[in-house]
Amino acid sequence: MSSNITGGYASMSSKNQPQKILIVEDEPAICEMYRLKLSLSGFNVITAVNGQEGLALCEAEKPTLILLDLKMPIMNGEAMLAKLRKKNWGAAIKVIVLTNISKDEAPHNLRLLNVDRYIVKAHYTPAQVVDIVREVMS
Repeated sequence: MSSNITGGYASMSSKNQPQKILIVEDEPAICEMYRLKLSLSGFNVITAVNGQEGLALCEAEKPTLILLDLKMPIMNGEAMLAKLRKKNWGAAIKVIVLTNISKDEAPHNLRLLNVDRYIVKAHYTPAQVVDIVREVMS
């Protein structure tokens, strides 16, 4: 299920609100680990367990950035991203793919969907992912 968690205010947008990040991840422990790390780093974090829920949350919440897993039930990350990019409001949302699929094994269409970064989970610590999120958002 989804949850709205507001972290501190270390990462402010121009409206004096924390920047909103959507994590789309079907593994509860992984999702919670990144949600906690990003919340403690000052981001407003919302979560979804599959691409269908993630797409609905994107439309309702308009996050600044999405951390997107690729392999998920109901709607995978590639399908969600393809649908997101077809929407006027979704074309400019920053996306970091956060998956355990190597870049070489990633779906070819992903290259056409304006992904800001591609991260293999096993190669980065949560702290490093937070640093990458800050870099992409700046």
